[in-house]
Amino acid sequence: MEVSPTLLALIGLLLAVWTGAAVWLMLRATTRAQAAEAHRKAALRLARMVEEGPAIPLTVRTDGRIEAPDRLARWLGLERVPEYLSELAREDGTGLSDEQIEELSTLVRRTQRTAKPFKLSLRPPGSGKMLAMRGALADPAVSPSGAALIWVFDFTETEDELARLEEEAARARDDFGALVGLIEAAPMPMWFRGADMHLRLVNRAYVEAVGGESADQVVTEQVELVERVGGRTAAEVAQQAADRRQPIERIVSATIKDARRTIRVTDLPLVGEGIAGYAVDIEEMEEQAREFRAFREAQRSMLDQLSIGVAQFDARRRMTFANQPFHRTFSLPPGVVNERTSFEQMLMVARENGRIPEVRDFPAWRGELVEWFQRDDPEEMAWPLPDGTHLRVIAQPLPDGGLVMIAEDRTEQLALSATRDTLLRTRTATFDSLFEALAVFAPDGHLELWNRGFPKAWGLDGEVLDNHPQAEELLEAIAGQLADPKAIAQIGQTIRSATLDRKNREGRIELADGRTLDYAGVPLPDGNGLLTVLDVTASQQAEEALRERNRALEEADAVMTRFLANMSYEFRTPLTTIGGFAEMLESGLAGELSPQAAEYVAAITQSVGKLTEQVENVLDLSQSEAGLMPLRKQRVELLPLLTRIVRKREQAILDGGLTLDLKGNANKVVDADQQQLQRALGQLLDNAINNTPQGGKIVIDVAKQRGLNRIAINDTGRGMSQHELARALEGIRMSADGKGIERRHGLGIPLARQLVEAHGGTLDIQSRRNAGTSAVITLP
Repeated sequence: MEVSPTLLALIGLLLAVWTGAAVWLMLRATTRAQAAEAHRKAALRLARMVEEGPAIPLTVRTDGRIEAPDRLARWLGLERVPEYLSELAREDGTGLSDEQIEELSTLVRRTQRTAKPFKLSLRPPGSGKMLAMRGALADPAVSPSGAALIWVFDFTETEDELARLEEEAARARDDFGALVGLIEAAPMPMWFRGADMHLRLVNRAYVEAVGGESADQVVTEQVELVERVGGRTAAEVAQQAADRRQPIERIVSATIKDARRTIRVTDLPLVGEGIAGYAVDIEEMEEQAREFRAFREAQRSMLDQLSIGVAQFDARRRMTFANQPFHRTFSLPPGVVNERTSFEQMLMVARENGRIPEVRDFPAWRGELVEWFQRDDPEEMAWPLPDGTHLRVIAQPLPDGGLVMIAEDRTEQLALSATRDTLLRTRTATFDSLFEALAVFAPDGHLELWNRGFPKAWGLDGEVLDNHPQAEELLEAIAGQLADPKAIAQIGQTIRSATLDRKNREGRIELADGRTLDYAGVPLPDGNGLLTVLDVTASQQAEEALRERNRALEEADAVMTRFLANMSYEFRTPLTTIGGFAEMLESGLAGELSPQAAEYVAAITQSVGKLTEQVENVLDLSQSEAGLMPLRKQRVELLPLLTRIVRKREQAILDGGLTLDLKGNANKVVDADQQQLQRALGQLLDNAINNTPQGGKIVIDVAKQRGLNRIAINDTGRGMSQHELARALEGIRMSADGKGIERRHGLGIPLARQLVEAHGGTLDIQSRRNAGTSAVITLP
């Protein structure tokens, strides 16, 4: 069967149309599927956005049914969203309360009837969230049956923030009120300027300072507290502070309450507000500063007068002051204070001058000294310097972080202390080595010091004194050692007189063991009293023996006096009788004598004369030594007296072939016993004649020296040695056993000395072997 071309064309056209339609349907279906997918994704996205949004939609239908996401159930503390609005309240306390459900239902019904929106805030009891509900009639596209759409917001954080802000606002209002009250009650003037630099607010102190009537009057008239200074007004200075955005502080003078005062004015810019200002009255501070400066200058002037070195350092360890002794102590140059030398540099300079101790690690040692500035308590150190100087250094930290350094030269004090210790030890050793018992009592009566002999003298145990007892306790212990215990009051009175009355007092007391003690109280310069005790038992016994011997000597002296008186008569009478009979025989009364008998008589006469002279010498010497020599003084001219003495010995001088030279002033006169002085001079002249060989020379010189009469007899004789001269001066002395008389050289020189001394003069004899003898008599 053949198919026509037309049919084929129609079939092809039909197939083409069908294919096109199939393709169009496929394309349309694909487009719708894509659109549906897009709508689905959009719906999911919108649902997710709603889910993640800050608000949750709640739809309430007219029959009470509700629709809401599960997130609302979690906000309400429920497991799931219930079906009806009334079911939002649960018996277990979750969800909303009955009152909240009732209020919400009422608002929803009103909105459904009147389409009036509502707002409601509530806090579910079973949840800690604060919910805000905004309700309105739902759009018909959402719910065409007149349902209510409620948006539920969680504004818990917002509510807390609002509460906090309200609290802060309330606090700010209170603080502002308190600040305003504080500013108003402030004792210092305070003010506020606007952006135009005009006064807007002043406090009561400002009004009183400028003498205004009220704050409004002062602000209205723009009364300034500070006058124009340096060509700038107070407003211009405030503008400058605003331009710089920095506070400006200055010290000016202003009239406050009709008195000129010094004030510190501060202009403080407030960002975006204006300029605040306040003035502090520093007149008293300035006065104190002036007084402090004057005090500091006076203090430093006083410190310059001290012998102790003082230096001050500030908080940055710079030297601000050092007196002259400090400069001398550490050998510092004059400009250290003006140059603000640091503490470390000062130590370095002192080290270079050898005025600090020698240390092994100087930097570490200096670091330790720098720590003085951080300490709270003063530090004291002893610095022995290389030259032997000992310094006492005190570092006193100051409250402001500075330091006061004091250096005292203790070298002399240490030397004095060592000397004092030596003296104390010497005193103790001296006390202990004395025979006397010593004790020192303080003014309050306690025993301070004693030597080893003190307890021994009183018969006490040394342990009794170890605790330095009071005088009363010591006297009680001593009373038991006395023969008469009541006599202890005398010792107490002696101690009291030495310590309190400052008077010397002494006494004697008997002990029970038979000893006798002499005691004396002596006030000491330091206010103490010294009690000295001496055992005089032996001396008292010796004194008694001496008294007995003295009585014996007095009796012997009386016997000797009677003996001398008797001997004077007994010796002279026989000699006078013998001499008288010899003269009678020589004159021929008994008849003519043969030549030999005449020679015998002449010899007898001569011997009688010599014996009479010797007897006179012995008696005179004995009387002189016994103090019984009678003197009958009168005015005697020395030169005529010496002339008569020389004339009487003229023959002996000629026979000895001697030369005699007598010289002196004829007006020399003394008060003396002429006979006794003549005998003394005759004895010395006889000694010179007898000891001068032929051809020798004798010189007698009478002179006046230093108001005294001087008679010198010099010869060129044989002289005497010192031993011989001593024996010649001794003359006759008692034997060693006191029972006889020893004859030494002769009676002439001793008798002459006794006679001269009886006249109140002196006899000085100088002699040398083969060089002659010089006898010098000095008479007043």
